[in-house]
Amino acid sequence: MSEEATPAPRAPGGTSAAEGEPTDTAASTEKPPKEESRPFDEEQDGPVSESDALRSLTSGVGHDAAERSEARQASAIADLIAARLNADASGTSIGTLALFNETVSFGGGFNTKGAHGTGAARHSGAVVALTSTELVEYTELFVQPENYDTALDDLCEQALLVLTGPPGSGRAATAVNLLSEAAALSGTEDSGCHRLLDPSALAESGWEPPTKNCGYLAEVGEGPSEAREFGVRQLASVAAALRAAGCRLVLTGGHDLALAATSMSGSETFARHELAPPDPLVILERRVLGHAPEPDALVRLHALLKAGNALSALREQPAARHAASLASVITAEGDLAAAVAALRDPSDQVRSWFQQHRAPEAVAFALAAAVLEESSYLTVAEAAVKLHSALTPPEPAPPDLRFADRLSHEQQWIRLDSTGSGPLGAGGPPRVRFRGALLGQAVLVYAWSTLDGRREAVLEWLRRLLGHRDLEVRARASVAAGVLAWADHHYAVHRFLTGWAGSTSWPQRQAAATALGVAGSRPESAEAIWELLDEWARGGSSAYQRRLAGTAANAVGGILGRSAPDRAIGVLRGALDRGDDWGTLPAVAWGGVHFVHQGQAAVLLDAYLDWSTPQDLSPMVVKTLSAFVFAVSQPYERPSAGTETSGVAGVPLLLSSLPEHGEQVTELWARALARQPVQDSALPALREWIDTYAPLCPGSLDRIAGLLADVAHRPGKHRERLLWWLDKWAADRDRPSANAAWLRRRI
Repeated sequence: MSEEATPAPRAPGGTSAAEGEPTDTAASTEKPPKEESRPFDEEQDGPVSESDALRSLTSGVGHDAAERSEARQASAIADLIAARLNADASGTSIGTLALFNETVSFGGGFNTKGAHGTGAARHSGAVVALTSTELVEYTELFVQPENYDTALDDLCEQALLVLTGPPGSGRAATAVNLLSEAAALSGTEDSGCHRLLDPSALAESGWEPPTKNCGYLAEVGEGPSEAREFGVRQLASVAAALRAAGCRLVLTGGHDLALAATSMSGSETFARHELAPPDPLVILERRVLGHAPEPDALVRLHALLKAGNALSALREQPAARHAASLASVITAEGDLAAAVAALRDPSDQVRSWFQQHRAPEAVAFALAAAVLEESSYLTVAEAAVKLHSALTPPEPAPPDLRFADRLSHEQQWIRLDSTGSGPLGAGGPPRVRFRGALLGQAVLVYAWSTLDGRREAVLEWLRRLLGHRDLEVRARASVAAGVLAWADHHYAVHRFLTGWAGSTSWPQRQAAATALGVAGSRPESAEAIWELLDEWARGGSSAYQRRLAGTAANAVGGILGRSAPDRAIGVLRGALDRGDDWGTLPAVAWGGVHFVHQGQAAVLLDAYLDWSTPQDLSPMVVKTLSAFVFAVSQPYERPSAGTETSGVAGVPLLLSSLPEHGEQVTELWARALARQPVQDSALPALREWIDTYAPLCPGSLDRIAGLLADVAHRPGKHRERLLWWLDKWAADRDRPSANAAWLRRRI
């Protein structure tokens, strides 16, 4: 608002309390004594004065601009996530989240050992021959990966092949097929294929194959502790022993084995091959239809897979074993829909992953991705590094963390997507996304419910994200806090949500409002959230209690207000109707603006009409009309996401939406223009409509003319007042208003 309502020469035909301006007679014309003002942002217990509160709405100081922008953007992000969680459009649901509260022990940290057999079966050098059934299962319908022939040639030549790839890439099946074909190509008597149960035996000095002229498969578990003993020198010795015995061995493993087997100078004594992830659809087709499927049969199979959401399941979990599992259901004419639903249940995926991956770097990135999904890789990686440092003892130098190198091995449920646009080119920086819609939220709930020793570190890390310079990071961290509240609402409220809601930090209060909106979007927790907001709204007059009430008003201006507008109005009234304490007025006024932007203008305007019905100078009437003037003064910002109502950018929504809600808006304008002290803000707001916003919104000047004509026809001094001020603005020396002159003629 660029102009104050300044006194003017006495106008004819009216009485005035202020230099000739026409006024109405209010139920009470006595103004309260002028109070000594203090900065509104200064936190003090006890009631806040009327003058301080009204000045905070019109002065443009404090956190107002940041509140408007951050609240709307955070609400838009929360909208998207809540919609994805609560609307089961994809056929995916979190079916067993309640089970995440069961007792889970992670021992003394996140470290784990490999598990390739136990007891006597793991003694050094123990082997077991693959049965004919196993060989058929591995080889009969095998789909060769890329560069398979090259790997076969290398195995025949070097006798030892280190075959690495992400879990689910078909390492074991590829190894068995390579060994079988190598034996057939050798032309010598072969003693079959054997599985070496304890791969660590290969690192022992002087290891030799237990049986000559046969093939061996050894599978190294995931994790650096399993793979670090397989260096180039040890593998070269094993290769020499294999060649001397006429044997071949395929050593399979993941990223850590690939690193352990890599030498800066290279090695010619054994071969290395990296498997690319297979196409799960091709594997399923082969398993169901064989090597030469009929075109019609292929079409029918694809139709079945699409109808049963099996294609989506394979995109989310592309491991070969999942394709084989669905294929077995189809060939047995089983319940494909049930199998797909079980495969896509994020609860089982999350539980299984956490049982296999307990290292701090893996857990840190999974949680960072769950909180900041859709953010750029560098943003997620930076957050993961900070969480990693909170989960591990301090080190003399920064750890050598390379999350991207391990994603395809440890985090197969996460993908880096560069399909968007950005400053780095057509693809832009890669974005971190889970393959399944609900996986990120399931990760959060599982970790929060089970990693008892790490909960404090995770919460502190999440709180620090609320102060991040990137608004998107802050908003997503707020949404994550709301997801955590699902696991145990009572614990979350008393552990962190109430503290954030009453904080002196605006980002933490906004985080609490967003988190409460997300938590309240779930039917099972909605009632508890509303009761909490009602309690906060009707609290006392201490600075802390006012902050709680302000957070409640902010929260109902988001997705909660759209889902239950009547209850939201009740919270806003409770926060506003505090007698002579005006401290909650700014928060309620902003809550009303957000409420309008959520498409609930009619409900809010009806409430404002009801609350201001006495049309006197009582605190509730002045507060209500001041909140209305604030709402009609705030330009609309289109959200970058979400489902909010549409409007003209840069123009107050209650102007661009006219004549919708015209009757309500007209009556509230009439009340605001007729009463001091609201008039002092209403008149500059009206001129902003006329001179600033009308040119931005085609046809709005005609709508303003209709509105003012309706106001002028009301009993009292409305007509004289409008004509007097339009004349004044039209003749303003510094800023003459042609629009005001035009409106004067129309009225």
